[in-house]
Amino acid sequence: MTLETLPGSSGYLDLFPERRMSYFGNPYVLGLTVIAGIGGLLFGYDTGVISGALLYIKDDFEVVNQSSFLQETIVSMALVGAIIGAASGGWINDAYGRKKATLLADVVFTAGAVVMAAAPDPYVLILGRFFVGLGVGIASLTAPIYIAEASPSEVRGGLVSTNVLMITGGQFLSYLVNLAFTEFWRHHIPDKYGVKGTWRWMLGVSAIPAVIQFFLMLCMPESPRWLFMKNEKDKAIAVLSNIYDIARLEDEVDHLSAAEEEERQRKKPSDI
Repeated sequence: MTLETLPGSSGYLDLFPERRMSYFGNPYVLGLTVIAGIGGLLFGYDTGVISGALLYIKDDFEVVNQSSFLQETIVSMALVGAIIGAASGGWINDAYGRKKATLLADVVFTAGAVVMAAAPDPYVLILGRFFVGLGVGIASLTAPIYIAEASPSEVRGGLVSTNVLMITGGQFLSYLVNLAFTEFWRHHIPDKYGVKGTWRWMLGVSAIPAVIQFFLMLCMPESPRWLFMKNEKDKAIAVLSNIYDIARLEDEVDHLSAAEEEERQRKKPSDI
């Protein structure tokens, strides 16, 4: 199999133009991309929401209002968690698969959102921010891998970039949510309560997309590439059959088989 005849290459698609796929040509792939991209939405929402929530956290906790160190820790602890989540995400993806890694990220993120919303003091809030960061770190690594491995090569770049679009969309959504809760509190909650407690809703509502993604991912398949890595060829072919038509399916299976065999040969210790 030469470079010109690799499935999805320009040479291959010139030979078989009828096998070319468009961005919206397969609802299955498009749905998989959007569902996986919710991880990017969580990433964007978490990075954006804290800017508005912190204003009201300082009103609720006087110790935070008096300590710039605590304010900085509340903001940055999610990034600390994200670093650890991303660093461990590679091993989790290789060991347990892209689907289970996404489900784990959703569980950890949801737990963090609940902890933040119910935090009785800033230190529990910091713990919640750490958990949310862990989930974001795993999700930010897993989503593009999952989308790339389940996408036809000719539209792979565009579909993977959907994850970046979801990140910026999540940031924009977080500002709208901050505005909505602030205005609701101001006009519908008695003046004696002010806007204290608004931040709990701003942070806690982030659990909703994580829960939605969790249940939607239960219906999604594992990455065909990962299934090949684990020698579950029949399951991988079943997934690929939902992505490619029968004319291209065999070529894609042969390509994945050859790629995995090459990877195994590369990992074998040298006889020299």
